[in-house]
Amino acid sequence: MSTVASLAPAVESQDPATGLAAVAALRRLVEELEALHVDNARARGWSWQEIAVTLGVTRQTVHMKHHVRRGLGRRR
Repeated sequence: MSTVASLAPAVESQDPATGLAAVAALRRLVEELEALHVDNARARGWSWQEIAVTLGVTRQTVHMKHHVRRGLGRRR
């Protein structure tokens, strides 16, 4: 279950194992998308505060989660 298209039937499944596996796959996908878009925002000069407001979290939360990845801690 690695693509969005393959998750669609699993999300609606009545089988708990299939449904829970879909939840886990969606969590991984969300984390990957967040990291990708945080990297993009930082590369475009966004501050941690701007990213945090957009994500609906605190600046500290987003900074702690993402600053060490790929050397992002060296920026602002």
